[in-house]
Amino acid sequence: MRISVLALALLVGHAGFAPAAGNVDFHAQILPILNASCVSCHGPDKQKGGLRLDSKAAAFKGGDDGVVLVAGEAAKSELYRRIILPDGSDDVMPNKGDLLTKAQTDLIRDWINEGAPWPETAPVKLAAPAPEPDAPASDFKPGAAELKAAASLRAMGVELWPVAAGQPWHEATLRSQGGSNMDAALAQLKDAASLVSLDLAGAKFSSASLANLKSLTNLARLHLEHTQVHDADLANLSGLGRLTYLNLYDTPITDAGLEHLKGLTHLRNLHLWQTQVTEAGAAALQKSLPQCDIDRGWIPTAIEKEDSAAKK
Repeated sequence: MRISVLALALLVGHAGFAPAAGNVDFHAQILPILNASCVSCHGPDKQKGGLRLDSKAAAFKGGDDGVVLVAGEAAKSELYRRIILPDGSDDVMPNKGDLLTKAQTDLIRDWINEGAPWPETAPVKLAAPAPEPDAPASDFKPGAAELKAAASLRAMGVELWPVAAGQPWHEATLRSQGGSNMDAALAQLKDAASLVSLDLAGAKFSSASLANLKSLTNLARLHLEHTQVHDADLANLSGLGRLTYLNLYDTPITDAGLEHLKGLTHLRNLHLWQTQVTEAGAAALQKSLPQCDIDRGWIPTAIEKEDSAAKK
């Protein structure tokens, strides 16, 4: 029998354990992750594995498999073992929907190691998981405006490539193109409603031309690495509700730019290497997007910086 992440996490409270103070905020950082992955299987209408999770007392009582989390020791916890299993493993959790990101499993690991504290508050009302975005219409066909735009782009040397045989969806790559040609291409792309993946890595474009991305509402993947995209430019992405991947590596983006991304609730991967985003800024965004793996790359610690300075 498979037990969900939320089911396991809720088994934390055993008699006599006094949780230690830690840095992970259960309500802000852990509960949203657990809600989105597991609550539908362990509520008033369904108690998978004999677990009822609509009250703390019921959750602490456990289920058919007993307690599977060792407070203070993630390495000995079945919860942590299962959520870090590779995709396709029989015991991986959650066993339906998206797997947890590394950022999420790290948070749960840290929470367990801190004693898995569950604040003694009023009964927690577990929210239902946020619905996935509506799938693009299966009978979608490019309209006349898109066909005209595709012809214009082809004349510029830009192709809209089908993502799979027999599918109406397309991807486009404009890597390292620059100047007025790039702005002209983006002006045509605004009519490419079938676009689900766009690669602008290294491209040179004006900020004004990024407004053309607003109409690409089926876009799921967007590469903006090695560009001069600025904080205000990210406002053009705020309505792209199907966006799941965004690469901002080596851009001037700061914490202010991340404010425009907080509504992208289906974003799963965000790359922020070599940007001006701070640890605090990334943490604030993580609270709004608990399902997103926010990758800031390798950040040298204070000790490493001191060692590096001493060697000079």
